[in-house]
Amino acid sequence: MPVKVLVVDDSSFFRRRLTEILGNDKHIQVVGVAINGQEAIDQVKKLKPDVVTMDIEMPVMDGITAVRKIMQSNPLPILMFSSLTTDGAKATLDALDAGATDFLPKRMEDISQDRESAKRQLCARVRLLGARGLKKAVVSPMRTQPKASEPTPVAGVRQGRHRLVILGTSTGGPVALQKVLTGLPASFPQPILIVQHMPASFTPAFAERLNKLSEIHIKEAKDGDCPKKGYAYLAPGGKQMLLEDQRGVATIRIVESKAGLTYKPSVDVTFGSAAKMFGADVLAVVMTGMGADGREGARMLKARGSTVWAQDKDSSVIYGMPGAIAEAGLADKILSLNAICPSLVEAV
Repeated sequence: MPVKVLVVDDSSFFRRRLTEILGNDKHIQVVGVAINGQEAIDQVKKLKPDVVTMDIEMPVMDGITAVRKIMQSNPLPILMFSSLTTDGAKATLDALDAGATDFLPKRMEDISQDRESAKRQLCARVRLLGARGLKKAVVSPMRTQPKASEPTPVAGVRQGRHRLVILGTSTGGPVALQKVLTGLPASFPQPILIVQHMPASFTPAFAERLNKLSEIHIKEAKDGDCPKKGYAYLAPGGKQMLLEDQRGVATIRIVESKAGLTYKPSVDVTFGSAAKMFGADVLAVVMTGMGADGREGARMLKARGSTVWAQDKDSSVIYGMPGAIAEAGLADKILSLNAICPSLVEAV
């Protein structure tokens, strides 16, 4: 059975364009269109699609409000289309908080420079969301606790069972990361690196949002940062995040991506550099996401004696990345999303 899709956008040009792209995939059927949020709500009730593609700015009712109402009455996977601007990033993150499952840039050129590749990626995302159905993480409410005092950088001396935690994720990751990170106490004893497949314009707003919600400190990583206890560092979009040893202190390097790498940032790249820098002292967690990024980096970590966990299939929006870890036999534990945070607290 083809995945049934409802296309929602106030632009007639974009509706036609998206309908044509999706309609050319034999595994997808566009069952209807809507020009505003209210019409989307009505069409979801009437047509019962498997997936909704949703614009953000529309007349009558905006996309964020429509997502919230749809998730209350007829929950299903919703793919947001966003502009790659600061305002677009904040609005998209609001939509994910409201219950949207994933997002893509509205311009095909921002998905891939190769037009046909962009179309294939769009259709693949819709097919996966439709086949998987709704796997919605529950996010935590806003917190207002004061931040802890500035901790000291991590030196080259073992300070516990694990000296570094790395979280790698993609599709479904923003909500899953929020679930995990907002549950960690301010006293969490080790630094955390975060690799989320996300455009460059999105990572500053995402780090800021996570920081407001969490007891630990969360920031977009900068070149030269020294990982500190109680801090989490989000890899900037469009770049690669590495670790280097500078005079016995672990130092974050933010570098341009090498030609041929699909993901910017890449979980494999960060995992690989951590394997060289920290050896057996890394706890890596691969969470929901499309593709297999992280598998080869996890293989390097395991070869050095580090610990690797994977999110389970039932709680993953897309089981590609954690599934690749599990299928390769690299997972020391397979955990539900709800179990990851308490397990991290116990492990470190």
